[in-house]
Amino acid sequence: MAVVLKRLIAVQVSKATGLTEESILPLISPLPVTKKRIVLEYGLSVKPLFQKHVSPGSTPSGKGLQEFAEKIASKMTCPAHVHHVKVASNGLVKFHVSPSMMAQKVLEQVQLEADRYGVTPEPWTDMQRQRMIVEFSSPNIAKPFHAGHLRSTLIGNCVANLHAAMGHDVTRMNFLGDWGVQFGLLGVGFQRYGSEEELAQNPIQHLFDVYVRVNEEAKSDPRVHQEVQEFSQAMDKGDSNCLGLWRRFRDLSTLEYSATYKRLGIAFDEYAWESQYGEKAHSLLRILKDKGLLVQSEEGTGIVDLHDLSLPQSKFATLLKSDGTTLYLTRDIAAAIDRYETHRYDGMYYVVDKSQEGHFCQLRGVLKKMNLDLADRCHHIKFGRVLGMQTRTGNVVLLRDILDEARNRMLHNMHETASSKQLDNPEEVAEQLGVSAMIVQDLRGKLMNDYRFDWNRILTSQGDTGVFLQYTHARLYSIEQLSGVSLDPSCDTSTLTEPEAILLAHHLSLFSTAVTKAHSSMEPSHLTVYLLQLCHFASSAVKVLRVKDADKQQAEARLLLFNSTRQALANGMKILGITPLKHM
Repeated sequence: MAVVLKRLIAVQVSKATGLTEESILPLISPLPVTKKRIVLEYGLSVKPLFQKHVSPGSTPSGKGLQEFAEKIASKMTCPAHVHHVKVASNGLVKFHVSPSMMAQKVLEQVQLEADRYGVTPEPWTDMQRQRMIVEFSSPNIAKPFHAGHLRSTLIGNCVANLHAAMGHDVTRMNFLGDWGVQFGLLGVGFQRYGSEEELAQNPIQHLFDVYVRVNEEAKSDPRVHQEVQEFSQAMDKGDSNCLGLWRRFRDLSTLEYSATYKRLGIAFDEYAWESQYGEKAHSLLRILKDKGLLVQSEEGTGIVDLHDLSLPQSKFATLLKSDGTTLYLTRDIAAAIDRYETHRYDGMYYVVDKSQEGHFCQLRGVLKKMNLDLADRCHHIKFGRVLGMQTRTGNVVLLRDILDEARNRMLHNMHETASSKQLDNPEEVAEQLGVSAMIVQDLRGKLMNDYRFDWNRILTSQGDTGVFLQYTHARLYSIEQLSGVSLDPSCDTSTLTEPEAILLAHHLSLFSTAVTKAHSSMEPSHLTVYLLQLCHFASSAVKVLRVKDADKQQAEARLLLFNSTRQALANGMKILGITPLKHM
């Protein structure tokens, strides 16, 4: 609805100024509304228009801005649904909107668009359907799935969902580390300490235990270190026994990961492997050498000089070890080139923690030196660390442990309430609530911020949590089921005059703006915070706007408001990666 109103206002401003609607639309925004001051207004900031079209490059005086704003207002005809236009003392042009009209129009739009409500790009974005790859999660098979991988998994899924919501063609990719020194450690470790029985029962945990043990021994025993080098070299040369062990570990790990991802409601379109780019990495090195870009350093390594690009943290990129083996960066660059050949992507988003910023600077730098426009298509979605994520028994290292802990704690909380005990599927509900709690905790703040994980805080239904989102959704569904009133999308909504109703309807009208902002900034927090605010408005409205005991006209209008709120809430939750619950 906000999009419709902004378009109507932009049309009239365009007629008054001669400027294009597209240049005006981004400058129009809804003004804050509070319970104490329920005035629905949209504001037009005229300063950018003045600086660009009236006096380019100048800094206008307050009086000049005021006169320019008044000139625009005097030439305008009020668009449909706008009562009047006025100019504030700061030169802001304000457009007053009828609350009853706004409520009627936004509810009509929600009912018409249903599960597509809020996920249509705003008109001024001029967004074309594009091909996007989002690479996320990407654990190393030989190492534990830690909290950083969990953040990558949750953030990456939301980033992919935001792209899909904007109409893009999205490929969700998991790039698993299955090569390198760590796999040599795992191979030697399994030969020394491995158990076929334990591997079959719990592959991820057993491989992790083996890895930890052999890694400790390698630090103090040179013989272990030598064995690891020999195992890695044998893999590079195609030794059938070593590669057979490698394939088993990889296949078992993938099955285990897939089952765990399913618990999160995440499915990948493609699994890619670091190992599949070994030959392509050497081909890349030959190309770089032929172009004169790959040179030998004093240490005997192969490097690409990046000084002329003035990249932060990156003066050169090392792509070849002195012993002739490639590095992860080499294989990552080869993968970026190969994926473009197979997918023709418009954008590729790497969802990896902020400590890897230098890696992606070098990746883009090498692509630029090769004169490939892929550099501008590759984007690093950076995020901060999670602090204090532990189970009752100690440090969490596996994703499965984290999910089990969330489910078990939530199940315990549910057993404390009478309503939850009546559920037919309490464990399934607890699982979804635990996942919802972790997602909202992870996405409610700026991605770059570190945050401290607190089980007790994230699993409560009080405050800004994932459980609160689920509770609100289930409560709204319960009202629909128990009200005894039939939903009528064409009912008369003129009775929605209470402050709580207007505030809720107004917030509903801003949903698409929140989705668009989250997408354009690649900051899911814009959507997460919006949904939490929506739930607070809904909670206030539910307390005041009775449905069951109201007269028919009021009851139908209120039910429509609550149903539309639940629809928008469900749409937003799904973008975050949350499955909405109807009962809890």
